[in-house]
Amino acid sequence: MSDFSVRLLRSDEERAATDLFRRALHVKEMTDEEWSAIATSMQPDRGFGAFDPELIGTVRSFDSEVTVPGGGTTPLAAVSLVGVRADRIRRGVLTALMRAQFEDFAARGVPAAMLHASEGAIYGRFGYGNAVRAKSIEVDRRRARFRPEAPAGGEISVLDLESTIERWPSLFDALPRTRPGMIARSPNLWPGYEREVRRATTPVTTAVHQGPDGNDGFVTYTVERAHFGAPAQLKIHSFHYANPDAFAGVWRYLLSVDLVDSITAEKRPLDEPVELLFTDPRDAAVTKVQDEGWFRLVDVETMLGARTYQGEPVVIEVTDPFLEHNSGRYRLSEDGAIRTIEPADLELHADTLSMVYLGGWRPSDLAFAGRIRATGETALERADQLFATRVNPWCGTFF
Repeated sequence: MSDFSVRLLRSDEERAATDLFRRALHVKEMTDEEWSAIATSMQPDRGFGAFDPELIGTVRSFDSEVTVPGGGTTPLAAVSLVGVRADRIRRGVLTALMRAQFEDFAARGVPAAMLHASEGAIYGRFGYGNAVRAKSIEVDRRRARFRPEAPAGGEISVLDLESTIERWPSLFDALPRTRPGMIARSPNLWPGYEREVRRATTPVTTAVHQGPDGNDGFVTYTVERAHFGAPAQLKIHSFHYANPDAFAGVWRYLLSVDLVDSITAEKRPLDEPVELLFTDPRDAAVTKVQDEGWFRLVDVETMLGARTYQGEPVVIEVTDPFLEHNSGRYRLSEDGAIRTIEPADLELHADTLSMVYLGGWRPSDLAFAGRIRATGETALERADQLFATRVNPWCGTFF
């Protein structure tokens, strides 16, 4: 029952693999029209299938790059469309697919991967860690009032659906990716976004903020209600900005939209200070905190050397059962990261290292939960300082 093989998908197998993934999530298979809209978005030679001899599992990725602490970037594999047929689960299919994909990343020199998990218990055994968390918020549009010192913002221009689709890539690419965890959007992702907005049952609007130096922020949203006269909710689908003026300016516009009772946004940065704009911070309520991005250091040595650190040195001992080449000791300091034979101050597994890498979790918190073992008296304090980031990590891109 475990006699299967894993290989790259051929172009004529991509639709079947996508439908298998959709069935694994209990979603209907695509129509011919839906497939034709996204067929060209499948990056060649990035999808794997498990066969016995028919297709029983799949995984794919898109090429990207990720911002790391310190502002640098590294190549990233954005992993997506992971699924195993219901009658072949728990037989090693997903493990084999993950191994094949990691081998491909290593061969291409891709040192990190990220995915959005359908279930939180799946990917830790493959070295992925819940590195990025996000919050959902709801703003009482009828009550919220800006504090007098809140930035005034600039000019707003509104785009219709066709202009939104046309300008989305350039609007996004023009903004800096300032948070750890933010990724570049592959051209392969945009057809999927277009399909989603074209399927929307209410008008899709994009508002673009213009500051002194040009466009520096945008928000895409819909307004939904059960029926005319019922409470209306403005749902933010995408919101990116370059500076505080653009952030406040877009929020000033959103609160000016008539016939709206509340404004909601899902998976926003944990430290995004929406409530501080208003005279009553309770007018912006956090409704949920959840995982947003699962991160994996495919090449630990390369990734530890790619980010910056501040504070006194720490030696960590990493155990990586799934990718054994990563196991070992590393000395982290303001000078960078190197392999070492020095005694370890901290011991942790690869998935836990992935959690602290972007700055979303303090090592001391993970030690408190039993995820890190500290052998030095000040090791956790030093590690907290070394891994700290100025802002919380955030991906901000669904794939």
